[in-house]
Amino acid sequence: MKTKKTLYIIVLAVTFCCTSVSEEDLIDTTPVPMTVTYEANIKTIINTNCIICHNNPPVNGAPITLVTYNDVKNAVENNGLISRISSNDLSFLMPFGGPRLPQSTIDLIIQWETDGLLEE
Repeated sequence: MKTKKTLYIIVLAVTFCCTSVSEEDLIDTTPVPMTVTYEANIKTIINTNCIICHNNPPVNGAPITLVTYNDVKNAVENNGLISRISSNDLSFLMPFGGPRLPQSTIDLIIQWETDGLLEE
């Protein structure tokens, strides 16, 4: 009888004292929307990964320069820059010779386009 009573108390305690809400449920982890701009976010990516070939003048067979804001904006709008950096095709991969840019970096450039290709 004592075992039944103890079990009954444990079941009641678990049923009424526990909740499905955890501390993680109470914290909003939704990223704060930010506007991506060339100067604040994109320029460093381009300078670090692209300028080695897309300089002025371009080298290693690069067809265009990516030195200025207007160069990069034009590449997104007219030269398929996002398709090139998003590709998994090794013969199409940018930066040339790989490895492919991290997806978070590609997503930032896509967000820049979505935000209107803002300079500052």
